[in-house]
Amino acid sequence: MIRQDAAMPVSRFCTLIGIPRRTYHRQLARHRAGEEGVKGPWPAPAVEAVEPIAAKYAADWPAWGHRKIHALMMVDGHAASASTVERALRRRSLLQPVDYQGERRELAKARKAAFAQPPTRPNEVWQLDFSEYETTTGGIWRLAGVTDYFTKYEHGWHIAPTCTGTDAIEAVRIAIAEAERLGGAPLAQLLLTDPDTGQTHRIKLVTDNGGAFKGVAFAKFIASRPELLHIRTRAKSPGQNGVRERSFGSLKYEHLYRVHEQIATVEDLYREAEAYRVVFNQIRPHEALGFHRPVEVLADPLLHPIHKNQTGDLVPQA
Repeated sequence: MIRQDAAMPVSRFCTLIGIPRRTYHRQLARHRAGEEGVKGPWPAPAVEAVEPIAAKYAADWPAWGHRKIHALMMVDGHAASASTVERALRRRSLLQPVDYQGERRELAKARKAAFAQPPTRPNEVWQLDFSEYETTTGGIWRLAGVTDYFTKYEHGWHIAPTCTGTDAIEAVRIAIAEAERLGGAPLAQLLLTDPDTGQTHRIKLVTDNGGAFKGVAFAKFIASRPELLHIRTRAKSPGQNGVRERSFGSLKYEHLYRVHEQIATVEDLYREAEAYRVVFNQIRPHEALGFHRPVEVLADPLLHPIHKNQTGDLVPQA
């Protein structure tokens, strides 16, 4: 043995290799008895039971990490802990890269820094921006979309070859129409806070400082809509529009880039973007929403984690 060849006392040897003396003697006894020194593999019935189910969910939603897979499984009635799902996916090498959650945490910091007092209900803050996408036939298109800061709900897409004030206006009109469809009433009525006095709150529409949002056309449109208050972020501060930027990232990395070869025309782009919008709003669990879906939080704002105290009880909405 190495210790005997070096004429080293047991205590000194254990100190050098960093193990307790009791462990040394136990391993030495096993070695002399001819027992196998490798531990395991141990039975894992919980992991084995959930492994094929978790693998199927991961195959259906390859862009999602084990936490969202676990949340989706729980909603569908598959009882398993998040750690069990993680171990099951690790067995089949289906886990996301190591820096996957780290990247999301950094983006979450940017979102939290956007507002000193975060919104507490839908239709308090909307975020608007453009994103660029090139189809396989060479066309470059700009997607404009409005997302609700509180619920993360995507209101719809306007896709055009330009990103002008007219395009921005059309994106806002699509969002207003979607909000009225969901609420079943005109936007002004949905924003009513005091029926006796007729007092309403205004939606803060947050954009960056792009030319489309600084032009006369967009300013006139906002002035014609008393329900909206336009707020521009500080220069070179994309984190202040973080929910919008992050949602565009999810659209591209979780869907568009994965079906890129099928997107040849603007019609294909709109079809795929709209298909993902349904998934994003109605199927995809959102960690920032306590693993609820945007449509669920839109229907019941008290589901949002911001309305829970430290004991997990619901806090009445102000």
